Amino acid sequence: MTPLRKKMIKAMELRNLSKNTQRYYLSAVRGVARYYQQSPDTLSQEMIEDYLLYLKKGKGNTPGTCATVVAGLRFFYNHVADRQIPFDYRVRKKTTKLPTVLTQEEIWNLINAANNLKHRLILMTTYSAGLRASEVAALKPEHIDSKRMLIKVVNGKGGTERYTILSVKLLEELRDYYKSCHPHTYLFPSSYHHRKNHTLTYASVRSIYEKARKKAGITQGTGIHTLRHSFATHLLEAGYDIRRIQVLMGHRRLSTTMIYLHVSRKTLSQIPSPLDLFDPPRARKEDTTDDPNHETTKTQVRGSRYSPKPYQRLSKRLSSVVGSTPNRIQLAELPHR
Repeated sequence: MTPLRKKMIKAMELRNLSKNTQRYYLSAVRGVARYYQQSPDTLSQEMIEDYLLYLKKGKGNTPGTCATVVAGLRFFYNHVADRQIPFDYRVRKKTTKLPTVLTQEEIWNLINAANNLKHRLILMTTYSAGLRASEVAALKPEHIDSKRMLIKVVNGKGGTERYTILSVKLLEELRDYYKSCHPHTYLFPSSYHHRKNHTLTYASVRSIYEKARKKAGITQGTGIHTLRHSFATHLLEAGYDIRRIQVLMGHRRLSTTMIYLHVSRKTLSQIPSPLDLFDPPRARKEDTTDDPNHETTKTQVRGSRYSPKPYQRLSKRLSSVVGSTPNRIQLAELPHR
């Protein structure tokens, strides 16, 4: 580990940045150093801006990824490097994309496609409780409350804690897993010898999901966060209140949870298309009433607020005076009013 990397880690620890944020910031600085093959504290403002344009246009990174890199580089040059480099880069407004949701059949096939028992339970726990990858990796045996059928989530996003539901099916399989594997520190510890009694990395959890997804023949839903999206959407389609789903998901704002209203099949399928709201044969029959020669029957008028137009009243009065046979009448024949 270089002295510069140690200095940056120390600066992030002093500011209580989360482990994920530290990993992203270190990756941003490491990326620009590898791009130029030189130490990041020797780069110029123009070199940094060219690198950011390369990420945007050359690699096609999303606005969110570019924003993370910018934040990491700014932290490095403001708090770690001996000189500050005030580079100018404004992040474009992030586009809102709807989450990908798998069907319940696809979820079940994905869980059964796991290679071993631990991988199967990692996927099952992530979906059944709506957990993030970092949250399922940090689970400990004491976090499973079988009496109240709850799972305690410690150190979630933003350092918050919450409770989520414990599935009956999951509890049965967790008991078999505990008898065979005997986990001590973490419920799903790392299998590597040098990381014994440590948590799984995000890359490991993602790899477990991707291998199972490809083995199950599922072409959509890249990223293990798809299981969390599917958890919320399936509960919403089952008729559960969106406020309760917000609590289970650990969202601070209800608007974050309401995004699943846009992908719920039950919510959208209940709205018919305007094309299905009318019957073409019936519509043609109703259109014939607009014909000028169409006569409105007394049955149609009775019970409605039908009021004859002035020229219709005049026509009826003329008919009573001169009859219906003459085609023309003289003005003198009209009654005086």
